[in-house]
Amino acid sequence: MSFLMAGAAQAADQGTAAEAEAMVKKAVAYIKANGPEKAYDEFTNGKSFKDRDLYVIVYDLNGKNLAQGANPKLVGKDLIGLKDPDGKPLIQMFVDLAKTKGKGWVEGYKFLNPATQKIEGKAMYLERVGDTLVGCGIYKG
Repeated sequence: MSFLMAGAAQAADQGTAAEAEAMVKKAVAYIKANGPEKAYDEFTNGKSFKDRDLYVIVYDLNGKNLAQGANPKLVGKDLIGLKDPDGKPLIQMFVDLAKTKGKGWVEGYKFLNPATQKIEGKAMYLERVGDTLVGCGIYKG
C-alpha cells in the first residue's frame, strides 16, 4: 500500500498531459503577443514557462533548437540527428509531426527528466507556429 501512495505522491509532482497542452497554448499566445525573440528568451531563461517537470521547447523545422527551458546549452544547436537511448530520432519525430499534422503528441521515447535526473519515458505535445514548433512534454517515470 505504501508503494501505491508513493506513486501517487510522485505523480502529483509531475505535469499532466492537459497541463502540457495548456502550457504550449500559453507559449504560442506569448510568441504572438511579444514576438519570437522575447518569447524564446523567456522560455529558456525566465520562470513563467516552467512548472515542476514541465518546460517549453522551440525548434525550427530543420531541427535547430531556438528555446529550451531545461537546458539553455542546447539553444542554437542543430539537433535533427538527436536520438534517445533506444535510437529513436526525437527531433525528427517532432519535425515530422509538425509538418504533417500541425499539432499533436509524439509518444514512446526516453529523455532525461530535469526534476529526477533519470532517463524516463516521455511524450511531447507540440504545435506548429509558422516555420517553428513549440512543445512541452510530460514524463512517464
